[in-house]
Amino acid sequence: MVIFETNMGNIHIHLDKKNAPISSQNFINYVKDGFYDGTIFHRVIKNFMIQGGGFNKDMSQKPTKTEIENEAKNGLKNTKHTLAMARTVAPHSASSQFFINTQDNAFLDFPGQDGWGYCVFAKVVNGKRVVNKINQVTTSNKGTHANVPNDTVMIIKAYIQ
Repeated sequence: MVIFETNMGNIHIHLDKKNAPISSQNFINYVKDGFYDGTIFHRVIKNFMIQGGGFNKDMSQKPTKTEIENEAKNGLKNTKHTLAMARTVAPHSASSQFFINTQDNAFLDFPGQDGWGYCVFAKVVNGKRVVNKINQVTTSNKGTHANVPNDTVMIIKAYIQ
């Protein structure tokens, strides 16, 4: 179990190590390294997803580890309150960033629109109200970034329990 202590409340995350071993271990490694401490949810698209795991409060991007293999063929679905690896248009480009689905997003499931989809690797088991609260924040553009919360939503600390 991974716990995110955020400035809006705690989120408890259960990893699916059986169906998404690479993504789960990658996430655990970032948590153990303290990488997520002080990062923000930098992208919130209401009734779609909330994304975090890569930016500091000043919107500077953190350096990451090597990109990982996309495990989206694992049978897990992008349903409400699941976590998936964020990536670029390149299917195997996920590193530290993740998103929490705030509704069912079947179009992100394997094979998706690009033959790959987005790998689900965990689910929120406690703190769904916190996720729903983050989903409701107001956003705007900041520099080249769209859908950035107007008031910072920070992961104060991430740890394994």
